[in-house]
Amino acid sequence: MNNALSQYIELYKENAALIDANSAPVLNSLRATALHALDGAHLPTRRTEGYEKTSIDDMFAPDFGVNITRVNIPVDVANSFRCDVPNLSTLLGFVLNDSFHPTSKLNSKLPEGVIFTSLRQAAIEQPELVGRYYGSLAPLGDTSVALNTLLAQDGVFIYVPKNVRVERPLQLVNIFSAPVPMLAFRRVLIVLEEGAEMQLIVCDHTQEQNTDFLASQIVEVIVKENASFDACSIEESSARTGRYSKLYVSQHASSRVTYNSTTLTCGTTRNEFTIDLLGENCETHLAGMAIGSEKMHIDNDSAINHRAPHCKSNQLFKYVLDEEATGAFEGSILVTPEAQYTEAYQSNRNILASTSARMHCKPQLEIYNDEVKCSHGATTGQLDTDALFYMRTRGIPEAEARTMLMQAFMIDVIETMHIAGLQERLRHLVERRFAGTLGNCSACKEKC
Repeated sequence: MNNALSQYIELYKENAALIDANSAPVLNSLRATALHALDGAHLPTRRTEGYEKTSIDDMFAPDFGVNITRVNIPVDVANSFRCDVPNLSTLLGFVLNDSFHPTSKLNSKLPEGVIFTSLRQAAIEQPELVGRYYGSLAPLGDTSVALNTLLAQDGVFIYVPKNVRVERPLQLVNIFSAPVPMLAFRRVLIVLEEGAEMQLIVCDHTQEQNTDFLASQIVEVIVKENASFDACSIEESSARTGRYSKLYVSQHASSRVTYNSTTLTCGTTRNEFTIDLLGENCETHLAGMAIGSEKMHIDNDSAINHRAPHCKSNQLFKYVLDEEATGAFEGSILVTPEAQYTEAYQSNRNILASTSARMHCKPQLEIYNDEVKCSHGATTGQLDTDALFYMRTRGIPEAEARTMLMQAFMIDVIETMHIAGLQERLRHLVERRFAGTLGNCSACKEKC
């Protein structure tokens, strides 16, 4: 067994009772199965198909600390909260390292029946509800899922009852802050019952820029019949922060999902999206943008699986990579024999703003039905030299012209978001990112 995985398995075996005591029975119930699944397993390396550009084994290899004793690590939330998005009116909660902390008035402002709380707390107070869905989408046969299930002690639980529309977006802010290197096993479980509607903004930040951090995140989203889920994830972490995130979504008949993943700054990031369209007339929009500079590495992998007729999906991912940044995108569309009249589209477009930047892209179609409309495409190039020349002849300095072209390149990704006010905030963030500065919202106050 490789050392990257074995150190965490040994950690569990030596502290199983302590890990269970600081969690909840529903979460503990899957640990034995997860441990069995890890017997003889290996984390993916660059020799593993689909991971040619990102070794998960290398990401987990350092000797990170894991807070299994649930030590309270003080976090100055105000000084960490830098994403500019708080200017929106949201219902706000925090994950500080790997523990959920609600704002003081969160529960009183949620609509009746809506839950936005600690996964551990929900599993203790409503074990039947959490137990019905926890681990239902993320397969324990996947090594990284099994490892997360083995060691996750808390997380986030969001539940929207039947036919309830949450008017204000929920916002989840993940903050890393610790005096020593840390690995956080984060777990998120989201359930939208029939006819429910909810919007979610997730922001990732790192407080200590000179400390090594790694997030192992598993997100399960169940979207029932006629439900609607809009979400945006914004990563603005440090050069020494890694993130390995796996999102699993199940869509039932006539449901709608829009998910936007934005990476502004990071160290090494690998995002995986698996969306299953299980009922007729589902609609899915998956979009992402990544802005890489210095030695940032950003890898997105998507799999949209059409398993029912009359469904539509659209994927759009764009990268702008500068200096020595590297990027990767592998996207797939599966259409099963029973998924007649599917419409599925995928596009990946990339700009390399320096000769040292590198991009790997691999679009894939797997179709087992003739009654479909499907297409995919990928392009990688440089900035439009004619447009750049034209702008310079009009008196615009080269650096400013380059920034303007890169901003314009990202507009259609930003426009995929339907959360009120978020498009404007994303434009602002992208503008400041290309200008070489990031928003500093330490003075932002909670407005919810």
